[in-house]
Amino acid sequence: MTISKLTRRTLVTTGAAALVTTASGLMVPARAAGLAPTPTMRGGSNNYRPGAPIVDRIGGGGFWMTGTVRRAGDGAPLPGQRIQIWAHTTEGHERDWHSHGATLTNAKGEFRLEMPQIVPAFGQAHGHLAFDGDGFETVFLRPLMASARDTSLSAHFVLQPV
Repeated sequence: MTISKLTRRTLVTTGAAALVTTASGLMVPARAAGLAPTPTMRGGSNNYRPGAPIVDRIGGGGFWMTGTVRRAGDGAPLPGQRIQIWAHTTEGHERDWHSHGATLTNAKGEFRLEMPQIVPAFGQAHGHLAFDGDGFETVFLRPLMASARDTSLSAHFVLQPV
């Protein structure tokens, strides 16, 4: 049996080794890497109409709705996903069919759709977005604009596979 003597050098060396090991992540418990799924927002599904057509833009345009779609866990971009968008705008109410449209994500999982300027409804300027496609859980978003004068709004989806 060997008895080691605790010296200042041993203490400093052991402490440095522990610090390096902890910093490298070897002492941190294993965790699932990645992104948590986006939860549905309260009021997000208000005036939702399934099956809105894929369009180049909604109405006369002038306002941009943008965002990204990624897979929960690894955060991989999801191309070809259908995102439906609707809002209360200068050209119609969010319950009107002509205020609804859908777009598809590009190869980077990004979407962008031009629409009329969003105006406040119930005191808040906001948009509605839905993912309701195959292979992932349905998610409804209702992001608020910082100002009714903004000319764009972004929303980001992290989808949970079913």
